[in-house]
Order: sequence, then C-alpha cells, then structure tokens
Amino acid sequence: MNALRAFAAAGRRLNFRAASEDLGVSQGAVAQQIRLLEDYLGQALFIRLPRGVALTPRGAVYHAEVKHAFDILLEATDQISDADDSLTISVTPTFATRLLIQSLPSLNALLPDVNIRTIATVAITDFDRDQVDISVRETCPPFSPEHEAQLLFRQDFIMVCSPHLLKNGGRAPTQVSLRSMPLLHDAYGHWQKYFDTEDRLLGPVFNQISLAIDAALAGQGVAIVSRAFVQADLEAGRLIDVGPAGDVSERNYYLVRKKSQRPRPMLDTVWSWCLETFAQ
Repeated sequence: MNALRAFAAAGRRLNFRAASEDLGVSQGAVAQQIRLLEDYLGQALFIRLPRGVALTPRGAVYHAEVKHAFDILLEATDQISDADDSLTISVTPTFATRLLIQSLPSLNALLPDVNIRTIATVAITDFDRDQVDISVRETCPPFSPEHEAQLLFRQDFIMVCSPHLLKNGGRAPTQVSLRSMPLLHDAYGHWQKYFDTEDRLLGPVFNQISLAIDAALAGQGVAIVSRAFVQADLEAGRLIDVGPAGDVSERNYYLVRKKSQRPRPMLDTVWSWCLETFAQ
C-alpha cells in the first residue's frame, strides 16, 4: 500500500520531491517505494527526466486505475465520516482570530448537532490527507480542476494605527513622516513593497498578521492590513485608517473545497453559510 500511495502521488505530481511533500516523507523514500513497485511488476512505470518524471504508456494506464481505486476507498471513508456528524474547516490564523471565531455561534445555531472542528494554518490543504472539508485561503487563481473555489473578498490594504499614536491632531501621516514612525511588519514584507525598497526597515516583525494588528491596537506602531480584518476596530474607533497601502499583494481570500459527485447537504450548508457571512 505504501508503494501504491507513493506511485499515486508521484503520478499525480510527476515529481518525486512534490510527491514526498504531499505524503510527508523524504524524496528518497518515494523513490525507493517506486523502485519496489517497478521490481514487483517487472517493468518501468516512470521515465526519469532532468527535471521531474513522466509516466510510461503502461504506467499511465496503471496510474489511472490505481487513482480510481484510491478514489473509491476515499469515498467509502467519507461516507463513514459523514455519519459522525462532524465537519472540519481549515482557515488561516488571521482569518480564524479576526473573523471566524466571533461568527461561529451562528454556525453552531444553524447546525446544533454537528461538531465543527477548526484548523488554523497557512499550509496548503490536502483535503484527503488532512481530512478537511472546507478551507479558506489567501491565494490567487488558477485552481486545481479537482477543487471548487469561490471568491470571499478582495483585499483592500490600508495603514492603521491607534488614535493615541498620532501626535499631530489626528492628521494622517505622509509617506515621508511614516519612515520616522514605528512600523509593524509581518511575514509578507508589505512595508518594503509600499516604500518600493529592499532595504531593511526598522520595527518589530511578526509571523502572523493578527499579531501585527494586536500591536497596532496597543499603540505600538503602524501596520499594513487588509481592511476586512480591522473593520470592526475602525468602526469602534480602536484603530484609525491613515491611508491606502496600494497593491502590496495580488492574493485574495477564497473558499475552497474538493469537488464530489455525491450529495453533501451538511457541507453545502456550511459552504453557503461561509459565503453569506464573509463574502463582500
């Protein structure tokens, strides 16, 4: 089974390294499993190329059948899982803390007998391996033909800070004066893009946008954030919009799930709820 799983992944990605990342094993382990399977069958399944691999004609036929067999097993597993009345949503950490958590009571009221499990991660979701039903990701097209995706909202990036940080009567700072203010950085390097520089800019660096927002709320500096994550803070006066940040990112937030031929009423209900709750 390990050899067949390695073959299915390698045949799908046509790259042993990418297949190893999907399976969570080393590239050498994938290559070894493929060699064992080829020895067992007595013929080559892949043509080794300088960059990646290609299926042999017989390998392509075999891969289609192996994939079909795994699809049958996964569908049978999904049917059993559905009987548990549980559903897993995978979202980014910032989406979880700034939008999803406060909205969960309405979803629980809509589906009181369903156990909703939330996973907060920026890792790309493998729906089968991670047993995820729906994911929310900051990404951009194109999407895999195996997946259904729908835009939740386009990101409108703005600069925000606490009203207590401004010393000039509440007037928005200019680009020049911003360089002298404490800047709050995240892993995306938005300030470097805003100032069009590769130079290191002073200020603390956070690995999550939500932490930069918390620091801005505490009056520690100016952050570049997506308006959707701070709209409630802007309306309550906890943060001030000090101007647009421009096109610092091409990625937007999408709702994604794996396509299926069988009815999934519970999943459809949560999908519709996400669109009604978060789509702009």
